[in-house]
This record gives sequence, C-alpha cells and structure tokens, in this order.
Amino acid sequence: MSGLRSTEQRLIEHVDRLGAEHPPIDLATVDFTVRDPAATNARFGHVLDYMARVELEVDRNVLELTTMLPDPPEVDRHFYADVWHPQEVRHGQILDELQVRLGRPAADTDLDTVSAKLHVLGALAHLAPVQDVVRMLYYLTGQATERSAVLAYNLLHDGLLESGERAAAETVVAQIRRQEPGHHAFYAMSARGLAEQLSPWQHWLVRRLRAVSFAPVGANDDEQRADFGEVMTTLGIDRDLERFATQVARVESELLGATTEGLPVPAYVVRAFREAVELAQARAAR
Repeated sequence: MSGLRSTEQRLIEHVDRLGAEHPPIDLATVDFTVRDPAATNARFGHVLDYMARVELEVDRNVLELTTMLPDPPEVDRHFYADVWHPQEVRHGQILDELQVRLGRPAADTDLDTVSAKLHVLGALAHLAPVQDVVRMLYYLTGQATERSAVLAYNLLHDGLLESGERAAAETVVAQIRRQEPGHHAFYAMSARGLAEQLSPWQHWLVRRLRAVSFAPVGANDDEQRADFGEVMTTLGIDRDLERFATQVARVESELLGATTEGLPVPAYVVRAFREAVELAQARAAR
C-alpha cells in the first residue's frame, strides 16, 4: 500500500509540475514565417494537417474519457482536463494556423463523436475491476500516442530545418515537442503503477483488447490509416517500421509481455503500422 501511495504522490507532483512549467504555448512566441510556402506545403502540408487534426480532436478525446471512465482517480481527471487538454488544443491551433498560411484549408475535425463501443465500455466500467482494465487501456494508448508524437515531431523538425524553414522548426515544432515527453511520462508512470495491482485475468483481458484495438494515433478508419501511412512515408518512418514500433510500444511490451514472432514488440503494433503504409501505397496507386 505504501508503494501505491508513493506512485499516487509522484503522479500528483508530476502533473502539478507539468501545469506550472508548461502552460499552453504563448502565441506571441510563435513565428509563422515560411520562406517557401509552396515547397513546404508540397513536402509537409499533409503532415501538418494530420498532426493538427489529431491535436485538435482532444476535445473529443476528453468526451471519450469521461464516457469510458465514470470514476477515474482525481489525478487522471486533473491531468486530462486541466493540463493535457489545454496544451494539446494549443498545439493543434498552432499547427492549423501554420498549414492555413501555407494555403491549405483548416483541419477537418470530429470533436464530438463517441462510438457506441465506448458507451458500452463505460457502462461496464462502473464495475471497479473493469474500470481498472479500461484505465490500463487508456494509459497504454496514451503512452503510445505521445511516443509516436515525439518521434514524428523530431523528424518533422529535422525536415523543416533541412528545408531552411527555421522559424517553423524552432518556434512551432520544437515548442510543441517540448511538452509531449511530460505527457508520456504520466502515462508510463500510471501504467506501471496500475500493472502491479491487476490480477492475472485483468492482464489477460488487457492483452486481448489491445491486440484487437491497437491503431496508429488518429487513425479511426481506412482513409485515416492511409493518411497516417503517408505521414510515415514522408518522415521516413516506413524505412524501419520495426524500430519505430519498438520505440512506440516499449512500455506496452514491458508490462504485457505480448511479444511474438521473435519481435521485441507485440506483432499487432508492427502490423498496424505496416497496414497503414500499405493503405497509403494502394491509395497512391489508384
């Protein structure tokens, strides 16, 4: 029990520190200057659009969380409502403004659709053991999402610098990516703490549900999966999918022990990313 209290206290301190040290990015610190809008749009426009949409759709993500988790720990609610949400919305606003200045339309977002499956999950989560399973799914999804974001922002930052777009690289992407590791740390710490409390059947159920539900961040249908595949191709991630998947799912692999087929990461993670690239290739060939 003392270990549980210690984890809870560390999470509280971590979230409070995130809120204090990383408020939403001040728009006055962002320089939207682009030296070559046409070239930047051609190379990175669709990447900015995907990232902007995902960041802005945290409005829907919060609705999903309140549906899935009827009685979350207070530190979780404080994190997603008071710290994570305002930071991510600002990220989306900045990325969306940048793509609009490149001559693109604003991101097409879905801010309020909560699927029937999540409503069912939320109804079942009124049972405490089920809610613990749902919480673990939330933490694992969150850590994979944030790790994916950090890796993608690193590559986008480097690509913009290579293109001579220093203002966008340093005042847009670098400022955004600076806030993502703290989110990942929250999810990883939460997942490790909860994993110690789960029974064998709960661990089994989490593994099964992750295997059938894992998807790249922001990819809710085949078109969006193809969009994500295009992002991976543009950023060069498709050239070493297994390495990317291993980095994204490191915490998941550690806690679930779901590695198969000689891979250091669950096969369903690699498969999801590979299918996204294949969908992008098939769409491009049409």
